[in-house]
Amino acid sequence: MNTYYFDNNATTRVCDEVFEEIKPYFCQMYGNPSSMHQFGGEVGHKIRESRQRVASILGCKQAEVIFTSCGTESDNMAIRGIAEANPSKMKIVTSRVEHPAVLATCRSFTEHGYDVVEVGVDEKGRLDLDELEDAVDENTAIVTIMHANNETGTIFPVDKAAQIAHAKGAVFHTDAVQSVGKIPVNMAESEIDMLSISGHKLHAPKGVGALFVRKGTRFKPYMTGGHQENGRRAGTENAAGIIGLGKACEVAQRDMELENTQVKSLRDKLETAVMKECGQCRINGDPENRLPNTTNISFELIEGESILLMLDQFGICASSGSACTSGSLEPSHVLRAMGVPFTAAHGSVRFSLSKYTTEQEVDFVIEKLPPIIKRLRELSPFT
Repeated sequence: MNTYYFDNNATTRVCDEVFEEIKPYFCQMYGNPSSMHQFGGEVGHKIRESRQRVASILGCKQAEVIFTSCGTESDNMAIRGIAEANPSKMKIVTSRVEHPAVLATCRSFTEHGYDVVEVGVDEKGRLDLDELEDAVDENTAIVTIMHANNETGTIFPVDKAAQIAHAKGAVFHTDAVQSVGKIPVNMAESEIDMLSISGHKLHAPKGVGALFVRKGTRFKPYMTGGHQENGRRAGTENAAGIIGLGKACEVAQRDMELENTQVKSLRDKLETAVMKECGQCRINGDPENRLPNTTNISFELIEGESILLMLDQFGICASSGSACTSGSLEPSHVLRAMGVPFTAAHGSVRFSLSKYTTEQEVDFVIEKLPPIIKRLRELSPFT
């Protein structure tokens, strides 16, 4: 059976150019990049090249890039590092629709007496900037607001949010795991202090990420030990992963136009056909300001898990939300924050495309999905 992959917000395939780039660093060029000898030095040189590639897609300086193991580590490093560096400030501000890597980390601070404020969104998943402005005060250590939502694709006004944070003396961090590589980011033209990315969301291997930290931003290292990453993140570097991330950033920067033309066109074709053929469904997210690869559709009166299981029988891979919350029977916290009715939130399915998605694959979903929805509604106790 063929696989039709529409779960690229969960993870992406490693692109061929990245795979070719990293292969020698497993069995041939395996030296420790911190070693004095030339064998390890060659790996160190390649890591420096990767740092330049990551800095290029972010529009920042090489010294402002810290390599990590994943987006979750980057988020934790930012939030915990800023809180520890500013012990007199006991408030953290975030949004209700963050990825668990941010939301759970922020909430853990309530155990230590912190005031954690979660700002709401409207019915399209758009951030309430007035509520954000009211929430941030001089006691706020860090404001952390995602750049693009992983479930709906809604893009947040993070530059404006950063200005609000700075007006009250707070540091601003954004989880840009879903946006980097799909839409432009430029730290040289932004007030963002810290930004998280993850390799496997943009066709690099799993197990590697990066954190942008603007020069002059005070934070305490999350991992201590060796001198790697200029003492800001200890531990022997995941050389192959880092080299893969750098190459993936270079390729993503080159191919970004595809995301906003070819990928968006296929996403729109899928979305339009499903809305027409299935009926009683709604698109979740901001239709005017959304990632080009993402569509989150709620099907009334049926459960999303049932849809996913039946799609899986045809080899179609999609998701009901964040992969990090899969297995939960609760409706998505993102859709609940948006006020999506319970009967619709339970029937939501996310399709996330990539540059490897073909029109034939989209046509296959358009052929198979409507009969599945019709069949499940016939069996539904709500109809």
